[in-house]
Amino acid sequence: MSMIHLLMLAVHLLATIAKLLRPGGVRAVVAESLLLKHQLVISSRGRRRAPNLNSFDRFVLGLGSLFVPASRFSKLAVVLEPRTLLRFHEALKKRKYRWLFSSGSHRRPGPKGPSKELIDTIVEFKRRNPRVGCPRIAQEIARAFGIDIDKDVVRRVLAKHYRPGAGTDGPCWLSFIGHMKDSLWSVDLFRCESILLRSHWVMVVMDVFTRRIIGFGVGRADLCGVSICRMFNQIIAGKSLPRYLSSDHDPLFRFHRWLANLRILEVDEIKSAPYVPASHPFVERLIGTIRREFLDQVMIWNAIDLERKLEEFRNYYNENRVHQSLSGRTPEERSGKPPPAHAVLDHYAWRLHCRGLFQMPIAA
Repeated sequence: MSMIHLLMLAVHLLATIAKLLRPGGVRAVVAESLLLKHQLVISSRGRRRAPNLNSFDRFVLGLGSLFVPASRFSKLAVVLEPRTLLRFHEALKKRKYRWLFSSGSHRRPGPKGPSKELIDTIVEFKRRNPRVGCPRIAQEIARAFGIDIDKDVVRRVLAKHYRPGAGTDGPCWLSFIGHMKDSLWSVDLFRCESILLRSHWVMVVMDVFTRRIIGFGVGRADLCGVSICRMFNQIIAGKSLPRYLSSDHDPLFRFHRWLANLRILEVDEIKSAPYVPASHPFVERLIGTIRREFLDQVMIWNAIDLERKLEEFRNYYNENRVHQSLSGRTPEERSGKPPPAHAVLDHYAWRLHCRGLFQMPIAA
């Protein structure tokens, strides 16, 4: 019998040694024993209410919990009050979110914001086109790169990263000299002054639906019915005529020859409300755009030079300039032309229009 008892004792000893030799086994047994003994010391303190934990107690309990399996926590925390565990859990939550949203090299959850390449493109676009606003920049980026970006994001990027230099309120000298090489341009249904202060009338015809500029006609200051008809017929040459034509109550459109020309062309004229520019909004807005974005930045030598420059601006306006009223599309795309291929932010080029007055990103 003594040999059997010794054999069983040896088996139990080997089993205990095997448990202690497991990964973490010795540490877990020693840590659990230490925690239980320390909790007995805490609970044996002569207090009428639940014992408070001092800094040393918290340090021992926290250090020992690192070596105890999670399944044993419920048996080791019997002397702790629920509010202590809740406060500890609340402190862990605060520390977690402080770590997540504090500045550092770790990644944060949620939207990451625009990439560095997109920020550089927005800033470069604004630097090259300082008179373009945030909605236009957002639409141009969406058209060129296929990236939907809100105008408020563009505004925040420019407010943080864009610093306009001195003298950026006008065209650069390269653009100015480029225009001076063979004179300057102007545009639309209004009077334009040349560099020699000679007045020129400009007639512009646009498609209200697509916002396309059909063409420009330039005439001398003393207009008559014949010159008005000549300008209009020059614009519509080779194009399909509309059914209706909207005009205001300018005396220039009351000439008998003008009215007879429309009857021959079988085009019905629709008049806007007298003395109310808002009743003729699209062409009035177009005139303001031409003056603000183009004519105020260049100079015109004569009527021929004005016609050349207006034709160059017409190509840019119809094919490359996006419009907020067209949801970020160009008039040519509204007419059915496919959009250009999207560029990538790390490899693209810039196309110059109107001799560098406008610069747009394109696929390289």
